[in-house]
Amino acid sequence: MRILVTGGAGFIGTHVVHGLLDRGHEVAILDSLRPDVHRGPTDWRRPRDVAFHRIDVRDGAALDAALQGREAVIHLAAKVGLGVDLSDMPDYASTNDVGTTELLAAMARVGVGRLTLASSMVVYGEGEALCPEHGAVRPAPRLEAALARGDYEPPCPHCGRPLAPRLVDEATPFDPRNAYATSKAVQEYYAANWARATGGSVAAMRYHNVYGPGLPKDTPYAGVAAIFLSALRRGAAPTVYEDGGQRRDFVHVRDVAAATIRAAERHVEGVRAFNVGSGTPRTVGDMAVALAQATGGPEPVVSGRWRLGDVRHITADSSRLHRELDWRPAVAFDDGMAELSRVA
Repeated sequence: MRILVTGGAGFIGTHVVHGLLDRGHEVAILDSLRPDVHRGPTDWRRPRDVAFHRIDVRDGAALDAALQGREAVIHLAAKVGLGVDLSDMPDYASTNDVGTTELLAAMARVGVGRLTLASSMVVYGEGEALCPEHGAVRPAPRLEAALARGDYEPPCPHCGRPLAPRLVDEATPFDPRNAYATSKAVQEYYAANWARATGGSVAAMRYHNVYGPGLPKDTPYAGVAAIFLSALRRGAAPTVYEDGGQRRDFVHVRDVAAATIRAAERHVEGVRAFNVGSGTPRTVGDMAVALAQATGGPEPVVSGRWRLGDVRHITADSSRLHRELDWRPAVAFDDGMAELSRVA
């Protein structure tokens, strides 16, 4: 296929582009090379024989030209991360949501009818959990006063008792709890609007915590793995927030790229969401320990610090992706941590 990859110079995008080329697709890249992601002109090198459009995805007129002759779009361009403070909210809304609507409008004008969208597990908020009395419930929001006294587990909304986390599937209702999460949920809604109006197809890939070679670092919007590694490279102990017991699904970037490519190739009708996770929950503390051991660095320090916008536990049920698109993760956690410590 002739595919345009927005954000194709980014962390996940670079792996997707190389994967597409390996599978014989004709690829064009669209990326603004925004400075909070790309630190300098040598930060990214364009693959040979790949068209590159240095365009902001909000530039509707320029999008028309970039889309000419394309059969499908993989839309990865976004402002990522939890953000620094509330002043980031307009940029999330503009970059992620206005940018997506400009892309969708251009796809409709040009006649490109297949979209694979990078969404995120953050749309679920705290997801679902089990109360010993009330069964499956949506966890109540964590309160600042509770976090300040070290009570990190979200309570049952009915009785206030502690909850046991459970895997979330794609039917779990949205409950975005920060600006980035809200922007990803809105992207999915706009993509569904576009699909209904045009008859196009959308695969919304709800990525879990992605790590691997090329992980963004030394930026306020970097993920937890990059933050831990930056500390270890300085000879400092990685600082773990809360008590380190936050459960996540850490999935390798090559596995994420393979899932994204599989969806672009195979999903051709309607709107469908897919969780993209390893299927093996780990804690943030587990990752900090694994990276410290892999680098020979100091043991992690559990700080008790917290951020109100963080969720406590969110882990995926990726069985739909396995069942419908025949995808399986290939990189084991320990192998991925060891590789990350060598190359990141």
